[in-house]
Amino acid sequence: MTRSVALITGARRGIGRAIGVALAKAGYDIAFTDIVEDGASEEALKLFVAAGATARFFRHDVTAIDSHSGLVANVLFAFGRLDLFVSNAGIGAPVRGDMLEITPESFDVVMSVNLRGAAFLSQEVAKTFIARRPERPTMIFVTSASTELVSIDRAQYCVSKIGLSMWAKALAVRLAPQGIAVFEVRPGVIRTDMTAQVAAKYDARIADGLIPAGRWGEGEDVASCVAALAGGPFAYATGTVINADGGLLIPRL
Repeated sequence: MTRSVALITGARRGIGRAIGVALAKAGYDIAFTDIVEDGASEEALKLFVAAGATARFFRHDVTAIDSHSGLVANVLFAFGRLDLFVSNAGIGAPVRGDMLEITPESFDVVMSVNLRGAAFLSQEVAKTFIARRPERPTMIFVTSASTELVSIDRAQYCVSKIGLSMWAKALAVRLAPQGIAVFEVRPGVIRTDMTAQVAAKYDARIADGLIPAGRWGEGEDVASCVAALAGGPFAYATGTVINADGGLLIPRL
């Protein structure tokens, strides 16, 4: 197979699906995961194929650490190679509310998906890259503007994302000698199923000037950043953070 292969977690819908389409158009074949296999995963598969990729869906729970090596092995068996890893799978806070009322269960489930699962799967991919030496190995972590902006009604989510940000930075240092580039993309207020429940709130805040660009972000806005970083053209800039946020994170008076 001559096309490079990307493994994208959580690409059944939303930002992950948009990333899959963008990478398929950029010349990647697509291995993608989600915890659920349903009509949405079938639709995503069709979109990736229509965009030019050979694509395959792998039902996978990123919190199941013992399954990570099997997932990577299955991708290698199906495609014969792995060149790009996009860590996108994530969940929001199960319940929004006073951070003084966050339960250990709520905290742990967010950490398990957004930080622990993502970190250990990237560890497995990193070892695979080192062993197999693809030509332009790249890892991209999709985090959030919540790495910097505090939301006290979902503090566990913010903590999980800043933790993943530091993991990405440390991994960039660890893997630089092996020529493996690591990047982080921080979406701002993006129109997805996750933000649908607070759409009215953000409609009002965007109208009031929250985002300099003056609009919601779309999955394609994040996907274009990921596609630009993929494949090695910015490899000497490893550890770089790209804010896909319409200017949200720019400090203003």
